[in-house]
Amino acid sequence: MESKHINPSAPSTKQPIWLTLLRIAVGIIILLKGIAFFKDSTGIETLVQNPGFSLLKNNAAAIAFFITYFNLLGGFFIIVGLFTRWVSLLQIPLLIGAIIFINSEAGMSFSNPELALSILVLILLALFVLKGSGPYSADEFFRSYTNAGHKTGYTKKFFQ
Repeated sequence: MESKHINPSAPSTKQPIWLTLLRIAVGIIILLKGIAFFKDSTGIETLVQNPGFSLLKNNAAAIAFFITYFNLLGGFFIIVGLFTRWVSLLQIPLLIGAIIFINSEAGMSFSNPELALSILVLILLALFVLKGSGPYSADEFFRSYTNAGHKTGYTKKFFQ
């Protein structure tokens, strides 16, 4: 007689597949932005050295480095679903900064596609902070892997 065990502490397994695809798309957008920053790091440095950012002017290179690599690593982690809640939470201040500082120069209207994309990604990051990474993620794999052998029902996931 087989008994199916549902883990009540893993609400992310009840997410629809489209939410997982949306998580991957958001991760790709953030990763591509990191690649763009990597290719043109002087663009971020000159933006940070803008007279309006006098507090950040002395550390422009360090801030550009931080933003670039945080986008690269954060995008990758969101794509694979590793530490999704934490990485999404840490990406939110960067997106708010992009909306306020970068997009304000290009115009704060919805005719600016960069602003609309930044706001959409910000909303989706907040969603992933709340919902987690979903069933098809590294988080779920490691959660199932560490419970395999200790709790009923987890080992069957790997052999079906």
